[in-house]
Amino acid sequence: MTTRTPKSDYDSEAAERDELSEDGDAARTISRRGYLASLTRAGLLGGVSPALVGRASAASTDRIEQLKDQYSTVVDIADAGADDTGAESITPVLDAHAGDDTLFVFPQGRYRMNEEFRHCGYDHFGMVGDDATIVPGDYYEFEGPNRRLFRLGVYHDPGRDLHVEGLTVDQTAPDTGIRAIEAQVSDGLTVRDVDVVGKHDSGTWGPALFDVMDPDGTGTVEGFRAPAGGEWVSNTPNDGDLWRGPTGIMVSRYHEGTVELVDCQLGGFPDNGVYAGNAKGTVIVRRGVFRNSHASSLRIGGHHSKIVGATVIVDDNPDHFDNQRGIRLDQGSWLQVLDSTVRLDKPTGNGITVLDDVESAKIHNSSVIQRTDRTNQAIVVEDEAGPTYVQKVHVDIHGSGNAVEIKGGDRPGEVGVSDVRVTGPASGSVFRNAIRCERANCEFRGLEIDQPGSDYRRALEINADDCLVYGGTFETTHHPIVVNGTGAWIESAYAESYSDYEALRLNESSADVKVKDNTLVGGVLDVGCEGLTMYGNET
Repeated sequence: MTTRTPKSDYDSEAAERDELSEDGDAARTISRRGYLASLTRAGLLGGVSPALVGRASAASTDRIEQLKDQYSTVVDIADAGADDTGAESITPVLDAHAGDDTLFVFPQGRYRMNEEFRHCGYDHFGMVGDDATIVPGDYYEFEGPNRRLFRLGVYHDPGRDLHVEGLTVDQTAPDTGIRAIEAQVSDGLTVRDVDVVGKHDSGTWGPALFDVMDPDGTGTVEGFRAPAGGEWVSNTPNDGDLWRGPTGIMVSRYHEGTVELVDCQLGGFPDNGVYAGNAKGTVIVRRGVFRNSHASSLRIGGHHSKIVGATVIVDDNPDHFDNQRGIRLDQGSWLQVLDSTVRLDKPTGNGITVLDDVESAKIHNSSVIQRTDRTNQAIVVEDEAGPTYVQKVHVDIHGSGNAVEIKGGDRPGEVGVSDVRVTGPASGSVFRNAIRCERANCEFRGLEIDQPGSDYRRALEINADDCLVYGGTFETTHHPIVVNGTGAWIESAYAESYSDYEALRLNESSADVKVKDNTLVGGVLDVGCEGLTMYGNET
């Protein structure tokens, strides 16, 4: 077991993916209960269950007593000499009492910190607050690069069995923003009900980093909230020393275990909301609300990582936030987006993107809602991404973009699109087709596409070989289905143009297309398809 040292290296921060004064103003004084009440009044806890809000005010007395029973040493930090008025830093008191099998209890009060508390190599350590608020010093008070409150383990000396619960971090003062918790544990990570109040405007590292180092280790972060987001670094005193600015929650490349982020809430951060793109282990984002981050609001990688029941919203575009993707799947195998909603009121980036280094992915029972006339893609599968399955998804699209764009490439891997519904008045002025396929061996089953928009809007364009269309309804302004590749098989589909165009267009580049048992209102426009086979169709 080691404790904080006065000088810090960049050990843990190398894991950050691409690592390149007293507050006496009474108006700024904030308690945990008051903060949550203000969030509720402002509607910022939308999407978070009432039960979660109710228990988030502080750890209850019963809960604190339960935790006390789990540790051999319990330290009431106020009784131990920590100033609870926010006047003097409490870090020396924490240093003096840190140890194994030890619980710090923070009674009601305001606790100032202007230097990092570092505690590594511990076994069974906890901190719990009872309406306790941590008040960090501003950018100028913290010695760089130690701009953290609680550094609980590093990758080469992680802790084990960590519990943090019921704390508020008040960073409402100007030029103030801090990494509230950086926890790297081998196993046994629990963080609950931590609220970061105020916009992160120091330009330093974002509010949290959580890693579970042991491949068999587990961790849960529940109710970590930083709804005010962060400033772009050029608007902060740290301009030039950090790319873009802070990330909301980081899971680094040292993470090899399993961590769940449950019912968390993040506002717009300059360098991703949740960034877990380099993780080697499993990251599960369960529920929660994530808004307006640059690059992406949720960015995950690893193996068997998934996003379940999350809500992503882009409804504000601050200066420099010019690529606000909703969900980004970066790398790894069998990444999943399940039961989630991406709402793009002011889109500047794709709704959901599957990147080249993803070996396999699934998007299931989710929706992308884009009710704006801005041109934007809802779901994109990049050129070299592996097999990807889009199932039971609803895309409501108003701008002239693709609901689903499947790019080509040399890497094998089918894309299966099944039971997908596409609605909305999107025009064909920029991107003509609701679904555009550039990859061979893709399958489209049971689609329901209704695109009555102007400028020759279409449903499905196939620009690759050996693709299957089975069942479904395709109703659009222009030709609902267009084929440019060879070997397409179209069966049991219903297609109709609202403007009396042919239901199916086969261009000169198409060949060996089989069309069977379809209802094709208006017939087929054959521009030069060699080897065309048709039977059992109605027109």
